[in-house]
Amino acid sequence: MAFDGTWKIDRNENYEKFMEAMGINVMKRKLGAHDNLKITIQQDGNKFTVKESSNFRTIDIEFTLGVNFEYSLADGTELTGSWNMEGNKLVGTFTRKDNGKVLTAYREIVGEELVQTYVYEGVEAKRIFKR
Repeated sequence: MAFDGTWKIDRNENYEKFMEAMGINVMKRKLGAHDNLKITIQQDGNKFTVKESSNFRTIDIEFTLGVNFEYSLADGTELTGSWNMEGNKLVGTFTRKDNGKVLTAYREIVGEELVQTYVYEGVEAKRIFKR
């Protein structure tokens, strides 16, 4: 499966603006921009196991495509939603529990990189990872 492997953050695009739109305070935004995030993805059919490891936390996430689950961001924001496969892209649609607003996330392989795109309140950011 294309997503399988361990991916280490290489660079961010517009990530601080995205975090600001999410309501994350300036100190957490500064820390979040340099979190040294590493993601390990294992896919077994429609089931995914993802381990996110950063300077702040390590969390294991298991989800099945199309099945809602709960997740909390590193800043404590709680979400509920699901991931689906659209073509070669993983598309996640999540609703914030605190305000009902939608966060959309995309994961796709572009060349040798894993590109995660986030869209919230019209602000788009990218986090680019390398194996």
